[in-house]
Amino acid sequence: QVQLVQSGGGLVQAGQSLSLSCVAAGRYSIGWFRQVPGKDRLFVAAIHWREFSTFYADSVKGRFTIHRDNARNTVYLQMTGLIPEDTAVYYCAADSMNRESGRWLSQPLEYDYWGPGVWVTVSS
Repeated sequence: QVQLVQSGGGLVQAGQSLSLSCVAAGRYSIGWFRQVPGKDRLFVAAIHWREFSTFYADSVKGRFTIHRDNARNTVYLQMTGLIPEDTAVYYCAADSMNRESGRWLSQPLEYDYWGPGVWVTVSS
């Protein structure tokens, strides 16, 4: 069982920045996804556990940065230039299989453990 502890989130104005963190007891590939109630869970960003390769959704490229601190078993999602369309519940997810890096990191069904989610609300 892999427990993911999320922190960060909150209410900000458009143009501002926010940072989310995800702590896991171990080193796993981590993906960030977001979901608006009633809609599908969408890929945001992901980082491989060993290769540190990163993937981003087109909608956040250039604005969001994912990075990890393996000494702290923590993955961060730094969000800048936030827009109202970024408003959603943000989830981190872990792949406990420690597979090789690849595009599969953008697929929610490839992850087997999920954090509880945090709200990010961006006002206009």
